[in-house]
Amino acid sequence: MLMIIIAAVVVLLGGGAGAFFMLKGSSKAEAAPKKGVVTAIDSAITINLTDGHYLKLGFSLQQTADSGATSVDTSEALNLAIDEYTGKTVVELSTEKGRNAAKADLLTQLVKAYTVDGTKEVMDIYFTSFVTQ
Repeated sequence: MLMIIIAAVVVLLGGGAGAFFMLKGSSKAEAAPKKGVVTAIDSAITINLTDGHYLKLGFSLQQTADSGATSVDTSEALNLAIDEYTGKTVVELSTEKGRNAAKADLLTQLVKAYTVDGTKEVMDIYFTSFVTQ
């Protein structure tokens, strides 16, 4: 009986120690970047959708504080937006779920494109115009 109790205590202590070290390692999660300047794209772009429809899209980039006070070059952001939205349907973009999914995909691409030497320069995107026809 004593052997069973000792074995149970050893198993519980081992499991507790393992959980402690696993959770301790995950506490080093990446801190959210602080907001920096907002870079506005002056004019909206027109993007071809399917079936002869189009999207008029205007947006601004929320830069991180780590990117400095200088605005980033928006040429790549415009190109990524055109690539992301070209060929989508009006039905996809007419729902909040569809718009949010496309925006999340674009933001992922923008963060990747505007990460220089491990420093994220862009952290969010704000739509200033979103019109389908």
